[in-house]
Amino acid sequence: MTQERDNSDTPAPARALKGAALIADEVARLPAKPGVYRMIGEKGDVLYVGKARSLKARVGSYAQGRGHSNRITRMISETRAMEFVVTATETEALLLEANLIKQLKPRYNVIFRDDKSFPYILIAEDHPAPQILKHRGAQKRKGAYYGPFASAGAVNRTLTALQKAFLLRSCNDSVYEGRTRPCLLHQIKRCAAPCVGLISPADYAALVAEAKAFLSGDNSAVQRALSKEMEEAAERLDFERAAQLRDRIRALSYVQGAQDINADGVGAADVFAIHCDGGQACVQVFFFRAGQNWGNHAFFPKHDREDEPAAILEAFIAQFYDARTPPGLILVNETPPQADLLGEALSLRANRKVEIHRPQRGQKRDVVDAAALNAREALGRRMAESASQAKALERLAEVLGLDGPPERIEVYDNSHISGANATGAMIVAGPEGFVKNQYRKFNIKTADLTPGDDYAMMREVLTRRLTRLQKSQRIAPPSPVNGRGAGGEGDEVSQTERNPSDADAPPSSPRTLLPPAGEGNARDGDFPDLLIIDGGAAHLNVVLDVMREAGFDPERQGPAVIAVAKPRREDERGRRAADRTMGATGEQIVMPGKPAFLLPPRDPALFLIQRLRDEAHRYAIGVHRAKRKKALAANPLDDIEGVGAARKKALLHHFGSAKAVARAKPADLTAVEGVSEALAQRIYDFFHGG
Repeated sequence: MTQERDNSDTPAPARALKGAALIADEVARLPAKPGVYRMIGEKGDVLYVGKARSLKARVGSYAQGRGHSNRITRMISETRAMEFVVTATETEALLLEANLIKQLKPRYNVIFRDDKSFPYILIAEDHPAPQILKHRGAQKRKGAYYGPFASAGAVNRTLTALQKAFLLRSCNDSVYEGRTRPCLLHQIKRCAAPCVGLISPADYAALVAEAKAFLSGDNSAVQRALSKEMEEAAERLDFERAAQLRDRIRALSYVQGAQDINADGVGAADVFAIHCDGGQACVQVFFFRAGQNWGNHAFFPKHDREDEPAAILEAFIAQFYDARTPPGLILVNETPPQADLLGEALSLRANRKVEIHRPQRGQKRDVVDAAALNAREALGRRMAESASQAKALERLAEVLGLDGPPERIEVYDNSHISGANATGAMIVAGPEGFVKNQYRKFNIKTADLTPGDDYAMMREVLTRRLTRLQKSQRIAPPSPVNGRGAGGEGDEVSQTERNPSDADAPPSSPRTLLPPAGEGNARDGDFPDLLIIDGGAAHLNVVLDVMREAGFDPERQGPAVIAVAKPRREDERGRRAADRTMGATGEQIVMPGKPAFLLPPRDPALFLIQRLRDEAHRYAIGVHRAKRKKALAANPLDDIEGVGAARKKALLHHFGSAKAVARAKPADLTAVEGVSEALAQRIYDFFHGG
C-alpha cells in the first residue's frame, strides 16, 4: 500500500528555494521510511525518479553538496520541486520506481525504450476444440501461454512445425463454425480437422495434451510415446498410421534442432548480457524455455555516460519486467548492485521464487558468454551505423540549407490500385535510423475523392497529420493579419514572432521551429524537422498549401519540405547528357522557391534519401496489401445487425454463399432457422439499398 505525501503544507518560503537548498528543506519533513522520490525541473518536467530504503537518508545525501559526479551536481542544480511516495517496503519502492521511469522517462534515469511486446504461442482453451496461435499483448484470453519468443518469425516457424507435429487447428472460431468440409491445412497434414468430425473430441484432447507437454519441456517423453505408437502401428501393418506418426516425429525433431543455441542445463531462464563502449550500451536478452533457445533481442537503453554497466543492467531488468512475468532464473554477466532486492521484487511480481545469478562455469556460463559476445557485436554495428547516419544527416542539412542535421524526418507516400483500398503512409527516421514504433497509416476517408487522385490523397494525409500536431499545441493558430501565429496568451510562437523588430525579416532568415508545448503525445505530437514527399512539384505545392492553411509560412517557419521524384527527360540523348553534366542518379529534389536539382552519385545525402523513400514505399505498399487482403476476406453478412456467427452459418449452409443470400427474397430468408420476418427484411434491405 502506498500513499503520496501532500506538499500543500510546505511553508511559503520553501517555494522560492531551488537546488540543494530546496532538497535540504524537504529533508526536514521526510520520514525514515522506504519510498520513491521525484525531482522536478523548472518547467514541471520530471528530472529523476529514485527509490530509497530511507527517504530521509537518501534524499539528504543530495543536500550535502560533496561527493557527487558532474551529472548528479547538474541534476541537483536544476531541481525546483520534489514529490514523494511512501511505501511499506523497499521492494514495493523498487517496483514503483520501475513503473514511474517507464511512464515519465526522466532525463537523468536509465531509460528502457520498449518498442513492442514479445510474441507468445497460445493454446486457447475457450472452445471445445482448442486453437493454437500467435499472441501479443495482455494475456486475457483463457488458455496456456508459452514464450516469450524474440521475433514473430521464430513464432511462425515454430507454429508451422507444431501444426505438423500435433495437428492442432489454427483457424479462428468463426471460420471453424462455418466449415462443411476439411480445409487445405488438413490436406497438407497440418490439421486433424476437428471442425468436420474427422477426429473425436477425446483424440483431439490427447493431441492438445501432447502439445502442452512438449511446450512445457517434456520433449523426450512425447517423442518416446510417439515412437512407441509408430512401432505398434507398424507391427499391426497399419503403415499409413505409422507414416503419419513418423512425420510428426520429424516435425518435433525440427522444433528441437532449429534453435540457435541449446543448453541442457538451462530449463526456463532469461539471459541478460550488457556491453558498454563510447558512452553507449547494448543489452542482449536471450529467452530459454523448455531447454531450448527461443531467440534473442538487442536493446540500447538510454543512460548517462558515467553510469556503471551493473547499474544500467539493474535498472534495465527492473523496467523490462514491468509488464512481463519473469521466469524462475535470470542469468546475467554483471551482478546488479542490489541483486537480492531486485530478485525479491521480481518474485513478488511473479508470485514465485525468482533468482538472479551470475554463473562462473559450465553451460550456463557459456550461454552468458554467448550473449555478451552478441551484445558487443551488436553495439559495434550500431555505433558504425550511427556514425554513418550522422554523416549522412550532416550532408543532407548542407544540401538542403538547414540550420543543422534534422532530428526527426517524416516521409509520406500513398498506395492504391485504381483508387481502390487507398491508403497513406508516414515513416519516421532520426539520428538512430528508422523509428518504426512511430510509423503511421492513414485510411483515405474523403467521400468525393476521384479514384486515383494522388494529390487529393496527399492533401488529406497531410491535413490530418498537421491537425494532430495542432491539437498537441505544436503549431501556432493562424493570425487574421498574416496567417501566422498571433502570439496571444496560450499560443506557442517562434522566436522570430516574439521579437517585433524581426517581423519584416527577409525570406532568407533562418528557419524557425515552433517550440514544444508541454509533454504532448510523444508519438503523434513530436514536431518534424524535415518532410519528404514522394512526388514532384505538383505534390509539393499541395503540401505547401496545407501547411499555409495550418497557419504558418513554410518558407520561414516550421519543417523544411522537399519532394523526391524521377527526373523527366525529353529523350535518351538528353538524359545521357544530363547524367554527364549533373551526375544524375535518377532522383530529382524539388524544394520551395528553388529550381529542381540532382544529387551527384555516391553522395551520402542521396543514399539517405533513397533509403527513406524506399522504406516509405515498402511500408505504404504493405499497408495497402493488408487492407486489400482484409477487404477480400470480408463477408458482407458480418455487417448486418442481428446476424451473428450462428445465423451466418445457418444462412451459408442454406444458400451456399453470401451472393445467394443477397439474391434471396424475404420469404426465402425466413425459411432459415433463427431468421425472423423482421431480420429477413433487414437482410434484404441491406443488399438492396433499403
